[in-house]
Amino acid sequence: MRTIRQAGSAELVAKKSRFLCVLRRVDSESRAREFVARCRKEHPNARHHCYAYVVGDDAEVQKSNDDGEPSGTAGMPILRALHHNELTNTAAVVVRYFGGVLLGSGGLIRAYGTATGRALEEVGLVRREPARMVSIAVDHSTAGRLDNELRAAGYEPADTRYGALVEFDVAVPEPDTAAFERWIGEAAGGDARVSPGERTFLEVAE
Repeated sequence: MRTIRQAGSAELVAKKSRFLCVLRRVDSESRAREFVARCRKEHPNARHHCYAYVVGDDAEVQKSNDDGEPSGTAGMPILRALHHNELTNTAAVVVRYFGGVLLGSGGLIRAYGTATGRALEEVGLVRREPARMVSIAVDHSTAGRLDNELRAAGYEPADTRYGALVEFDVAVPEPDTAAFERWIGEAAGGDARVSPGERTFLEVAE
């Protein structure tokens, strides 16, 4: 699965109607709904606020809405654009300012889909790779050296906590978890407590 690299927007003008697609990352359906509501407030004079969103690690939550446009001509083209790019945790709202000229069903489908596609090209995409958050606890005397070795190997700690021991939280690709634990044991000279934690995702630019 993928998600958008950042929030953003793009627009399309078709037969005097302006179609503005706004994209945001969302991590729940409630956040997606809040985003749609915010777009309505920010564009109160628009004729339509059509949208689609996909949420969840396995894209299990999906919804689209035509907001007064003919059935299937707005929300579904937006959703198809998200599906085509294998996106999740993404919400898209296409705000239409009506220009006085009817586009017909085919014209609407093309306009809403094209506006969404342009916005996706504008913001860029990242691939989400399954990972495991691994906690590493070491003595203070070892922490500085291990921190340097983690960073040199491309493992930027997501969090570092200082107490009786120093604990690093590192996201590791799931297929590499066992090898990573062995490497940590060697890098810390056997002086490390390694605890695999919750599942997460790493983002890789495309």
